[in-house]
Amino acid sequence: MKISLLIPVFDYDIIALVHIMKDAMSKVPEFYEILIGDDGSSAEYRKKYSSLEAENVKVISSKKNIGRAAIRNRLALEAKGDFLIFIDADVMLPGTAEAYMLKWLPFLNNSRVICGGTLYHDSAPGDPDKLLRWKYGKWREQKSAAERNKHPHAGFSTFNVLIEKSVFSIIRFNEELKQYGHEDTLLGYQLKKAGINILHIDNGLMHEGLESNRDFLNKTKLGIENLSKLFDKVTDKKSFSETVLMLKIYNKLRLLGLTRVLAAIFIRYRDQMEIRLDSSNISLLLFAFYKMSMFCTYREIHTRKNILPVF
Repeated sequence: MKISLLIPVFDYDIIALVHIMKDAMSKVPEFYEILIGDDGSSAEYRKKYSSLEAENVKVISSKKNIGRAAIRNRLALEAKGDFLIFIDADVMLPGTAEAYMLKWLPFLNNSRVICGGTLYHDSAPGDPDKLLRWKYGKWREQKSAAERNKHPHAGFSTFNVLIEKSVFSIIRFNEELKQYGHEDTLLGYQLKKAGINILHIDNGLMHEGLESNRDFLNKTKLGIENLSKLFDKVTDKKSFSETVLMLKIYNKLRLLGLTRVLAAIFIRYRDQMEIRLDSSNISLLLFAFYKMSMFCTYREIHTRKNILPVF
């Protein structure tokens, strides 16, 4: 049995992470290789990644940025392991790399897809400009395995996940999704449709790469737009909605005839909401309302009701 560790990256320093993982591999022989997916990084970072290449460390490079889905598919294709562990580049180990690796092994025969989880520091970041991302991560993403296993497909994330390689003969990351947002949501839905169970365990990695408030708001916009487009594309909207909390809420609002009301509120008060969310006085309830009202607005746009020009 072989395990491949796959790290997609774009202009991010992963030198320390790769060295720590590489050193631990000598103590955990099931871990066979590390593949770095360089997704069109700058010359400075390409040079850094090249310096990491060794017998069991390989760089898969793309000259241009091909997107999160495509670079992950390339890594899966190149990997020689029976199991693939995808981790994001901006992770930090909360303990030793050896402990992290060993924790996967007892579960390999329990499920073909296993999510390790996402962790955040207990204390708020020193930079208040990163407060929104940290607060949201602590609230929505850092959950115990027991909690995530209540709705396993809804809690799916590729931030820190083990996938049996044979799964990729059935399902791949959707490369039509070029911009950021909800690639994980779609793959979780596809796994559910294919009857592939997801097991969640407590083997979390720390999310270190917190975006600024403004950058996170911009990424949120891209993600909400992607989700609205995906909702139009999927054939089984009922099953898809069951894996996404926002869609469950949207469907209830639609039955109550409130979606256009929320869209109108978003159009009028978007700037004020963003000013509040890009401050030291952040309300997660406001952020949830901001996202929901934005989704209602995109639904109006994508169903051709033309209540708002592209914003």
